Amino acid sequence: MKYSKLLASLAGIVSMMAATIYVTSDANVNSAANDESPTYIKAADLVQYGQPNRLALQSAVALVMDDREDVMLYGRNVDRPRPIASLTKLMTALVIIESGLYLDEHIEITREDRDRLRGTRSRLGFGAVLTRYDLLRAALGASDNRAAAALGRSFPGGTEAMVQAMNAKAVELGMTHTHYADSSGLNNANVSTARDLLLLVAETRKHSLFQNLTTVPNFVVTDRATGREISFHNTNRLVRQETWGIGLSKTGYTAAAGNCLIMQARIGNRPLTIVLLDSWGKLSRYGDARRIQQWLQSAERRVPRLQTASTSIN
Repeated sequence: MKYSKLLASLAGIVSMMAATIYVTSDANVNSAANDESPTYIKAADLVQYGQPNRLALQSAVALVMDDREDVMLYGRNVDRPRPIASLTKLMTALVIIESGLYLDEHIEITREDRDRLRGTRSRLGFGAVLTRYDLLRAALGASDNRAAAALGRSFPGGTEAMVQAMNAKAVELGMTHTHYADSSGLNNANVSTARDLLLLVAETRKHSLFQNLTTVPNFVVTDRATGREISFHNTNRLVRQETWGIGLSKTGYTAAAGNCLIMQARIGNRPLTIVLLDSWGKLSRYGDARRIQQWLQSAERRVPRLQTASTSIN
């Protein structure tokens, strides 16, 4: 009898020890999981410790905005009006989309759509018929000027009404230093500032359609008159790289505007809007984007660990 009681007592002790080990082990797993969970470094700490003044960019105008906290991480000449070239097409597309025009409507490319100002070429031949949606894809993704001109011409009231609507939208958004003169951006009178363009990007982000229209690396549109497929490549080479989580993209170039780039992208776990204007080297806008990426990764390491411990990602 005593022997049975002794065995029962030992079994109870073993059971308690096992439970203790299990709880402790589980607690350790949870603790490790908590230790490994990513933290979000506050934008203010990046500005304080990240030394953004040491960020050497080749663009005359540059702005990097933390979209989560609406904090400017870096800015250079952000209120200086500049020609914006094909960045104009973002407003063209925004007006078209918000107007509620039928995106499957067929629109013929005519000689009215040719570039008389600079003589740029297009893969869209005269007489080709495309849907309004395909014209948006060509205008935004491939920066096709003939597609943008056709979008303006086919707007109710024609190109003049289109430009009026674009300027009215700029006023509505508070883009006080912005003016539009055409739907393609070929005219140097299309001007804006980096700070104004932030407002435009914020408005486009209300429409999920913009991500598909601006970030697909390669795409085809169909000439509805002949059935022929026409191939296009995105003008932003960064959309082909997995290291960039790009949600919006637009490039631009004229001699007066220099090379321009707008991106809404995610670097690590940080959503950013990047505006680069008047970059004269052919590849310098992409080099600047990479310099921003490298600076951000380095800046996050400079923030003291104590600053990041209590701020977890939601």
